[in-house]
Amino acid sequence: MGAKIPRNFRLLEELEKGEKGLGAEACSYGLDEGDDLLMTNWNGTILGPPHSVHENRIYSLKIHCGPSYPDAPPDVTFISKVNIPCVNPSNGKVDLSKLPSIANWKRDFTMETVLIEIRRYMAAPANKKLPQPPEGTNF
Repeated sequence: MGAKIPRNFRLLEELEKGEKGLGAEACSYGLDEGDDLLMTNWNGTILGPPHSVHENRIYSLKIHCGPSYPDAPPDVTFISKVNIPCVNPSNGKVDLSKLPSIANWKRDFTMETVLIEIRRYMAAPANKKLPQPPEGTNF
């Protein structure tokens, strides 16, 4: 087994990747406050997947990386209202256990992994035609 990268080094890598736009073009993320030395609170954006009710929509999310991240998953909450089964309809909190590919969290997963998997879930046949709240409404 290789050396375990400390939380702050890992988050610095993710910050650099997010700021430089080196990740998936349909998802982005960055620190909520530039002076957050613990790199705890982040913003995320997902562009709605094509050929779905989400197409041409931009979804905003809050990501909270607690002290045990990346050993434990971040808390992810939609700011933009969305109707998909993995999102609590009253507060926007994402239940990552409902996303099959990341239900069993691995340390190698990143915030980008989470955003990409949520977007993939939005595009799934069972979810891509679900009625959605009016565009621009928030939790």
